[in-house]
Amino acid sequence: MGKIIGIANQKGGVGKTTTAINLAASFAALDLKTLLVDADPQANSTSGIGFDPREIENSVYESMVDGVPMDKIILPTEIQSLYLLPSHIDLVGAEVEMINLEKREEKMKKALATIKDDYDYIIIDCSPSLGLITVNALTAADSVIIPVQCEFFALEGLGKLLNTIKIIQARLNPELAIEGILLTMYDSRLRLSNQVVEEVRQHFQNMVFDTIIPRNIKLSESPSYGVPAIMHDSESKGSISYLNLAKEIVRKNSAPKS
Repeated sequence: MGKIIGIANQKGGVGKTTTAINLAASFAALDLKTLLVDADPQANSTSGIGFDPREIENSVYESMVDGVPMDKIILPTEIQSLYLLPSHIDLVGAEVEMINLEKREEKMKKALATIKDDYDYIIIDCSPSLGLITVNALTAADSVIIPVQCEFFALEGLGKLLNTIKIIQARLNPELAIEGILLTMYDSRLRLSNQVVEEVRQHFQNMVFDTIIPRNIKLSESPSYGVPAIMHDSESKGSISYLNLAKEIVRKNSAPKS
C-alpha cells in the first residue's frame, strides 16, 4: 500500500512546491513508483514538471467536484516511475462548489483511495492556505512534511499550521502524522541561517529531518525548464539534498516500529 504525504505550509515562499516536485522525482529516481498530486490552483507543480496548465482538460478539480476517476486524469511524465495528477486555475472555485456537499472534507481521500495501492508514494503539493482544498489534502494524507525556510520569520505561522493539524487529527484524520519539519533555503555562510537551524532543532528535536535543503541556483532554474532539478543537473547540491531526503524518508518508513 502506498504512503500519502502532504507538503504543507500556509506561509508562501518556503520551498513547498520545490519540495513536492523534487522529492517526488527523487523517489522515482530510487525506482519507487510515485504520484505527484498538484492540489494548488496556481498549478506550479504541473508546469514545473513540464505540462502547460492551460492545456489540461481534466485535473484534480474534476476528480473532487465532478467525480471523474483519478486513473482517467493521471499523466505519465518524462521520468520513469513518476506520474502527475495535474491542477489548473478552476481549482480556485472548488471550495465554493463543494461547500454544500456531504463529507466535503473527504473528497480527495475517497478519490485517492481508488489508486493508492498502485503507488509506493503519493506526494500532495498543498495550496499555501488553510482552506478546504488543503483540509482535503491533510484528511487524505498519512503524514505531512512542513517546509520551513532558514530565514528571520521561519517560525511565523508554524504554530497555526500545527494547530490545524491537531484539529484535523481530532476531527477528520486521527492517523495523520507529522513526517517531519524540513529546513529549506539554507545558506551556511549566513549566521542567521545557522541560528534558525539551531532554534528549530531545539524546539522540535526529532521532528526535524537530518537533511537540510540549501539555497541552490539549479533548484531555482529547473522549473523554467519544466523539469525537476535531478534532470536539470543531477550533480547540483539541491538535487543531491532532495535525493538524500527521499532516502531518509524511505529509511524512516522501513525501520521497525518500536
